[in-house]
Amino acid sequence: MDASTVIRHEGNRFADVLAAVDPATPVPTCPDWTAADLLWHLTEVHLFWGGILAEGALTNEEVARIDEAKPPRPDTIGDALAIREQATTALAAQLSSLADTEPRWTWWTQDQTVGFTRRMQVCEVTMHRIDAELTAGGPVTPIGDEVATLAVDHCIDVMRAWLPDWASWQSAATVEFRATDTGHRWLVDLGPVTGVDPDGNQESWQRLARAAADAAPSGTVTGTAQQLARWTWNRGSDVAVTGTDQAVAAVTAAINEGLD
Repeated sequence: MDASTVIRHEGNRFADVLAAVDPATPVPTCPDWTAADLLWHLTEVHLFWGGILAEGALTNEEVARIDEAKPPRPDTIGDALAIREQATTALAAQLSSLADTEPRWTWWTQDQTVGFTRRMQVCEVTMHRIDAELTAGGPVTPIGDEVATLAVDHCIDVMRAWLPDWASWQSAATVEFRATDTGHRWLVDLGPVTGVDPDGNQESWQRLARAAADAAPSGTVTGTAQQLARWTWNRGSDVAVTGTDQAVAAVTAAINEGLD
């Protein structure tokens, strides 16, 4: 996979779709956002990560300066589209020039490399392109098998696996995700996270995490790689969920936790 090409292509498709949509249209997969919010969100993401890569940022202080240097949100969609194009081009250029192993700051403490940002940005731009198409009410462009497989991997290993040091997690079920077209399989633990955050607030959510290879699944989730990718990221796709009542309930609870 050429990640930079994927990011450019998906970013351009994203922008083309939103350019033709009423900016006030709600985004069905991100209920708090309008089409204009979605456009500016991805623009800010590309500005931010392009800056991280270009500046070689490694510390929180460097990251804060990069974040503060982003331009203000423009008043018109046309201006936002222009900034988006520049930001995506710059991000893709940085990714094309850097190796995965080069160190860079990321929000995921387990992986502080360019490789993490490369994988994250392929997933993010693809899912937000789907958001744009769903907002426009038109057909959703298919995801390639390589990107879809990466999206499921990244969602399980990162997006839904996060566990802060003040929280505890309990497995409720082990479920196997099966891609009917590619043959990929993922063994996943699902269950609730609870804890008191540093501000004293009681928090709870659902977690997915890759299970041990010898774990015995009590349920299955079946679909094509593309269906599984959209489903794990809450982007409106159907899959078949079977198994014990506890397994089905655990899957349902976990996927009901939205991802913007």
